[in-house]
Amino acid sequence: MMNKLIGFIEKGKPFFEKLSRNIYLRAIRDGFISAMPVILFSSIFLLIAYVPNIFGYTWPKHIETAIMKPYGYTMGIVGLLVAGTTAKALTDAYNRRLASTNQINFMSTMLASICGFLFLAANPLEEGGFANAFMGTKGLLTAFLAAFVTVMIYNVCVKNNVTIKMPKEVPPNISQVFKDLIPFTLVILVLYSFDLVTRAVVNTNVAEAIVKLFEPLFTAADGYVGITIIFGAFALFWFVGIHGPSIVEPAIAAITYANIETNFKLLQSGEHADKILTPGTQMFIVTMGGTGATLVVPFIFMWLSKSKRNKAIGRASAVPTFFGVNEPILFGAPIVLNPVFFIPFITAPIANVWIFKFFVDVLGMNSFSVVLPWTTPGPLGIIMGTGFELWAFVLAVTLIVVDVLIYYPFFKVYDKQILEDELKGVDSSDALRSKVSDHFDTKKADKVIAASVGTTVTQEAEVQGDIVGGTTGAAIHEKEDMSTQQNTKQTHVLVLCAGGGTSGLLANALNQAATEHQQPVTAAAGSYGVHMDIMKEYDLIILAPQVASNYEDIKQDTERLGIKLAKTQGAEYIKLTRDGEGALQFVKDQFK
Repeated sequence: MMNKLIGFIEKGKPFFEKLSRNIYLRAIRDGFISAMPVILFSSIFLLIAYVPNIFGYTWPKHIETAIMKPYGYTMGIVGLLVAGTTAKALTDAYNRRLASTNQINFMSTMLASICGFLFLAANPLEEGGFANAFMGTKGLLTAFLAAFVTVMIYNVCVKNNVTIKMPKEVPPNISQVFKDLIPFTLVILVLYSFDLVTRAVVNTNVAEAIVKLFEPLFTAADGYVGITIIFGAFALFWFVGIHGPSIVEPAIAAITYANIETNFKLLQSGEHADKILTPGTQMFIVTMGGTGATLVVPFIFMWLSKSKRNKAIGRASAVPTFFGVNEPILFGAPIVLNPVFFIPFITAPIANVWIFKFFVDVLGMNSFSVVLPWTTPGPLGIIMGTGFELWAFVLAVTLIVVDVLIYYPFFKVYDKQILEDELKGVDSSDALRSKVSDHFDTKKADKVIAASVGTTVTQEAEVQGDIVGGTTGAAIHEKEDMSTQQNTKQTHVLVLCAGGGTSGLLANALNQAATEHQQPVTAAAGSYGVHMDIMKEYDLIILAPQVASNYEDIKQDTERLGIKLAKTQGAEYIKLTRDGEGALQFVKDQFK
């Protein structure tokens, strides 16, 4: 029955994969990624300003104002900034479809989008300046509108050569100014007309009209049904091999960040911060330990498994999963595409967010009011994100207990199956792991898992060392000695992930190993979405697991620039971060 259900869901995979590659959804996501340093920076000042309140200390008003000034000039204008970054991301997407000799000027689209956003969201004040009510998170939907209209107009003009042509003798930088003049003018006129019509019809600006229009949707999304659909979709898509966040996150981004701002203002005024749908809810409640709320799963495997293979996989997966990187357990067990784990994988995230909503609505706990890095361990993220409230400690423990109770019965069934296979000396899960590899490209992870099946007790430690980051004796002999292969050409490697954290692990491993083995390799870490302007400086781009689904899109850019591209998945990536010599060999293999 469960296999039939999974098969039915998989039939819709082509549609959802196409949806996840939609250039507008990706522009929203990449626009947010580009603005993430601003958002994280602003949260530091929130914590400094208001965490002392919990312990009975309140900053003097003038000190509080000084602390919060950086927040006002960062998070307070994030809508304005995202209008520019989203336009940049969408411009890059359109440029992939245009001839390399006839590209849209991303700098011009960014400026036009920002100017257009001001027409739609900011009202002039009599004493000068702008009213900033909708220049922050409340203006995000308007920022997307400004960016989309801007780039679409530019695309039409550039594609059809609607421009002011200058003589060949005019320098290119001057010609570009005149080339951009017509589309820039059209953008401002179109968006200004939106502003005039909206004011004439509903007597307000476009940003406020959009907020009022979507207010019922925002409210519904914060209810039990809304959060069930939204966060159930995260897990459901990922279970069948579709990158759910690429579809769901852009659709809810404006709601989640607006709610963070609302919660903060409620706390500021001494009221209850009750908005459920926030980035913190997604990162530390729903995906605590990664998609599927898998924080407890490696520990269950490690401590309660009777199967040596499952115990080894649990040990290898515990640390990365604790920091939100759960690919090793997802692909190692495997959890994804495994009918045994379908119910807990979907149920645990929904149960977590329901419990969280109960704590907020019934027990009076405050919801998330700051944005923290996604690599923050789940329990710590809950405590810090909600302002070190006492209920947060209780909630963190409650979620761990509930998730153990949800996963444990299904784990027992699976562990029994694997143990029986080990006793018989067979592996009946080969077909399932093959299917996972087809969906997730985890061939190297499969080799690691295969090495752990059927080992004796004395061999278990060796297998564990292989999974965690070492190598078996056979693997060592198969590797070429990097120290004896002195290449003279410098190889520059750029590792990309979602937020710049996970990519740093591999970049650091490569740099350290390159120094030890005297190899001419230098590596840097970056965030996908802000890579376009720097990637031409590198010889190889490596995609971390979170952004591996972007392979086909970025491949167009790397082929155009003549640079290499590689993607990694799950256990393979974790192994490379802990095996510098293996990481160097991985880089070398890309140039064969």
